Amino acid sequence: MAITDRQTATLALAHALSAAEHGLPVIPLSATKLPALRSPHRGDDRPVGCRGACGLPGHGVHDATTNPAAVRALFAAAPWATGYGIACGRAPHHLIGIDLDIDASGRNDSAAALQQLALHHLFTIPPTVTVITPSGGRHIWLTGPPGVPVPNSASRLAPGIDIRGAGGYLVGPGSVTTGGTYRLAPGAADLSPAPCPRALLRLLTPPARPHHPSPRPHHGRGLVQFVLAAHEGQRNTRLFWAACRAYEHGFGDALADALTGAAIQTGLTEHEARATIASAARLTSGRPAGPEGSPDRSP
Repeated sequence: MAITDRQTATLALAHALSAAEHGLPVIPLSATKLPALRSPHRGDDRPVGCRGACGLPGHGVHDATTNPAAVRALFAAAPWATGYGIACGRAPHHLIGIDLDIDASGRNDSAAALQQLALHHLFTIPPTVTVITPSGGRHIWLTGPPGVPVPNSASRLAPGIDIRGAGGYLVGPGSVTTGGTYRLAPGAADLSPAPCPRALLRLLTPPARPHHPSPRPHHGRGLVQFVLAAHEGQRNTRLFWAACRAYEHGFGDALADALTGAAIQTGLTEHEARATIASAARLTSGRPAGPEGSPDRSP
């Protein structure tokens, strides 16, 4: 490892320890913004629903801890880590991340969309910790009440606004990625995460959909056809979109095998397909699957 890499890893650990000291559970991240430690179950034929009960590291956000010794152990096991992730939805802060993306033209329309939501639903975003992403986007940190899990979502609230809640994580300030460095916005260093406005919290916690343990055969047929119609370059994206819709409607697990089979027909391997479906499950319902967010890896 080059000297610069060692310095980056040392700084990442220092930032992570500081966050842990402030009650924020952390995990090491690689430069791709993914958890730095690989799953100990990666050789298994099918995804394993272990959340760390096996006692081994490598369970993504479920490894997150505020214990300094445990943080050091995680980073020692991943000396290539260049950043750290902060688990959302965990005590004591029950962090909620509002991720405002930058569009392809470089405009931050998501910020304007959030302002429109605030005007329409009569809330204001209080002064709070804000992190600037390498692309120029913003991560707004808010806290939620205990016992009110906020699900992860992508552009459900409005286009370009992603939500990091239970089962997700935010890239911590000071992290170095392939896209650049995450840094605190001016004036944010002296702030603490502010409580989420009640009106916004209601938008982030929609009524639970009815559970469908045994969906009828026609459920999801259109999603499977959508995946089968994918061309090279859009296979993973189509699979992820279809899996997100299936989980949002309560029959993702029941449709997972059919979606996997369709993805294999388009040219993906079974491992790639199931990893993408697991990522969709985590993003939409807070399930464990390692990284946060969609396959474009944009936490």
